[in-house]
Amino acid sequence: MIEFGIKDIVDILIVAVMLYYLYRLMKSSGTLSLFYGVLAFIVIWVVAYELFDLRLTGTIVDKFMSIGLIVLVILFQDQIKRVLIDIGARGNLKHFMRLFKHNKGEDSNHADIMAVVYACMSMSKSKTGALIVFQRKVPLADYEKTGDIIDADVNVRLIENIFFKNSPLHDGAMIIAGNRIKSVGCILPVSHDMNIPKSLGLRHRAALGMSQQTDALCIIVSEETGNISVAQMGKIKVKITAPELEHILSAEL
Repeated sequence: MIEFGIKDIVDILIVAVMLYYLYRLMKSSGTLSLFYGVLAFIVIWVVAYELFDLRLTGTIVDKFMSIGLIVLVILFQDQIKRVLIDIGARGNLKHFMRLFKHNKGEDSNHADIMAVVYACMSMSKSKTGALIVFQRKVPLADYEKTGDIIDADVNVRLIENIFFKNSPLHDGAMIIAGNRIKSVGCILPVSHDMNIPKSLGLRHRAALGMSQQTDALCIIVSEETGNISVAQMGKIKVKITAPELEHILSAEL
């Protein structure tokens, strides 16, 4: 008689969570078919080695699983890093601690958020292209060095002037960290995801690539349409309204 206890339930839940994050990893990178292949190998291994005790078949599949795991880590190291960042971000105590103490910088932080929102609204109306990156948990010092360090207050006029078409610093990303505009004209990693709509340009691909490799929140203003988009955790939301943008920034920052 097969005994089934709490330990077995926990074991199944752990495997289910691992498969879920593996599924998300494959889906975001456009290699979902590879996930089904890995899942098929796991099923064959369990059936052959655990249920029917086919030692030869189980041993061969076990060797393939070991090698395959190393290959997956090498091929998808950036995506794995993003998934781990996602797990860490969801597990922090930031929101819990807010129940017990008031953040002294909350008012100034909201003022900076509104400055960015107003600047994006203005640039959207004039169809001025912009790419703004908010640092979160992961430091962006390496990306800041690719542009010009200015370390200035977050200001509506300054943001608009930097992304003005005739400005020498408009062609690149602005990085905001710690309520300061740290650097402008920065170069970001471009996403090579084949599922990105062709209507989205280089700014959107750079924002998506940045959100795939870090936990940064990226805002894009399209030069062609004036639409505002937000990229975060490897996903992008297009045609964001000003109230929606304020809500996203307030909730995430």
